[in-house]
Amino acid sequence: MPLVRSLAFNVGFYLNTIIHLLVYLPVLLLPRRTIWTVVRTWATINHWLLRTICGIDFDIRGIDRISSGPLLVASKHQSAWETFTLPTLFDDPVFILKRELMWLPIFGWYLAKSKMVPIRRGARKAALAGMAERAKVEISASRQIIIFPEGTRRLPGAEPAYKYGVAHLYAELGIPCVPIALNSGLYWPRRTWRLRPGIIRVEILEPIPPGLDPQAFLARLQNEIETATARLLAEGRAEVGRRNST
Repeated sequence: MPLVRSLAFNVGFYLNTIIHLLVYLPVLLLPRRTIWTVVRTWATINHWLLRTICGIDFDIRGIDRISSGPLLVASKHQSAWETFTLPTLFDDPVFILKRELMWLPIFGWYLAKSKMVPIRRGARKAALAGMAERAKVEISASRQIIIFPEGTRRLPGAEPAYKYGVAHLYAELGIPCVPIALNSGLYWPRRTWRLRPGIIRVEILEPIPPGLDPQAFLARLQNEIETATARLLAEGRAEVGRRNST
């Protein structure tokens, strides 16, 4: 039965995505912020599919720690779940993402319309400089910059692999950084279509004020996210254990 549910969800998820991409194409001709109506509708249906088919719900703690205006948001990344959920928590978010995503047919058009910030991973210094310049333009419009500090999805409990890019942005932008911890990988792991029931828990941590030394910031960010993530993983594993024992 879990395999059937996982298969059913994946079919529903991709159908939902394709339908939204095609039906809302006229939005590409409207003002940029109209895009977020599409994203929130897409995410709401995804959450409904997860809950009704797979028994996966979510709980977000610390939502009151999100302030208005420009922010740097640094989130743990374990699953596809946060890519469509995190944007719904902010007023006008923008992702730092690999530029290859911008080349995808139709989906890339939406990313371009949203003015996402692409980065060339192999370019190093040039990539960091370009990323920071684009990010400065977006925060001048009071947007929230979302970055996954490890660059890609990580397995729950994997050794941290934080990149310097987030520290570079922090130093260049001079705005508060909101760390986010989560345990989504317990229920929707990377590189697999098999899902397990449970409650995805997200914790929005205390913002880190601007002005720290970049290396000190990076160490603090990693420690705070990893400590909270470990706690959420332990909580999730305990819930899974209780469910399996009944």
